[in-house]
Amino acid sequence: MDALAQQLGNREAAGSYTLDCSVETLRSAVEKAGFALFDADLKGVKGKQNLLNALAAASQFPPGFGANWDALADALCDLSWHRANGYVLLLRNASDTLGLSANDREIAQDIFADTVVYWRQHNKAFWVFFS
Repeated sequence: MDALAQQLGNREAAGSYTLDCSVETLRSAVEKAGFALFDADLKGVKGKQNLLNALAAASQFPPGFGANWDALADALCDLSWHRANGYVLLLRNASDTLGLSANDREIAQDIFADTVVYWRQHNKAFWVFFS
């Protein structure tokens, strides 16, 4: 297993990071690690609803996803429809603001951080990469 695939398995290091390798390198490492990759292209995404829709599509949230912050938190901490050794959320073409107001950006970042902690407590790594 290559170094990045091994690193992905490190629950304690998991968190939100800027991607410092190619997307293809990440894809390969995710596959080798037996992780699920949720690849969300955020190019041109503006506003909470558009971000939630992009995340729901990338993560293949079940029908009936509530498209609000609570539903996002619930879905990211469930993922029962994606059994995997761990999870990687790739936010491609993400602007510094994620296309959100300051308040909404803080809520999204808090949800991502809480998701990392949730999965760590359940013996899995959850990574968020911005590219």
